[in-house]
Amino acid sequence: MLVSCLPSNPRVRTDIMESSTTPRPEKGELLHEGKAKKVFKTSDPELYIQEFKDAATAFDGTKKGTITGKGSVNCTVSSRLFKMLENWGVKTHFVDVLGENEMLIKAVEIIPIEVIVRNIAAGSLVRRYAFVESTKLEPPIIEFGLKDDDLHDPLMNDDHVLALGIATTAELAFLRRQANIINDALREFFSGIGIDLVDFKLEFGRLPGGDIILADEISPDTCRLWDKETGEKLDKDRFRFDLGNVESAYNEILKRTSTQA
Repeated sequence: MLVSCLPSNPRVRTDIMESSTTPRPEKGELLHEGKAKKVFKTSDPELYIQEFKDAATAFDGTKKGTITGKGSVNCTVSSRLFKMLENWGVKTHFVDVLGENEMLIKAVEIIPIEVIVRNIAAGSLVRRYAFVESTKLEPPIIEFGLKDDDLHDPLMNDDHVLALGIATTAELAFLRRQANIINDALREFFSGIGIDLVDFKLEFGRLPGGDIILADEISPDTCRLWDKETGEKLDKDRFRFDLGNVESAYNEILKRTSTQA
């Protein structure tokens, strides 16, 4: 087990941030701003800039706050995981890291489906279905949610997706296959650094030609990550439930992923 030697209220460790190797296109108009990120057009119509924010929300935005350095951590961790997944044959929107909290990405149209993969019972799964928390799920459970803040991201099945015209049957099958491949890769990666991947959320987007690729981010914001030995939560649940040491948890993930990057 790696033991964090970070101070009690650490800021991001810029000494292990990845540097850019790609010429930076000119940042253009704001295309979209969500709870955790902003997306900008660029001078290249095939590329966007994704900017990660320190702002944090929970419980459908009813709880709001700031996690110092979160944007930088999530940008760096996401870039490392996207690179790893590319080696597993998963196509992603990642192009390069431009700075502490900016990522150059391929321009995609986000599919309004949240693909949720659950390896261990926790969170809303426990509340909805009375699973005992920490129950291992074999095979993993894959859920679809409608990406719509106004409707509180409701769960939906294949029939809902088809009726809404969001994706085809073939595309849903592709999303499930990709989710399983990504889960296998991430579980192996995190296990190697002493972490259980409890569950996580994925988003996908369509390229102009129609191909579907992995988008958004993979970070302590979108994953539940528990230390294998202690069960300590190293993710946004520390913010959700006022567990304290939020910045330390995010920086611990930053540090551990650097050993596998």
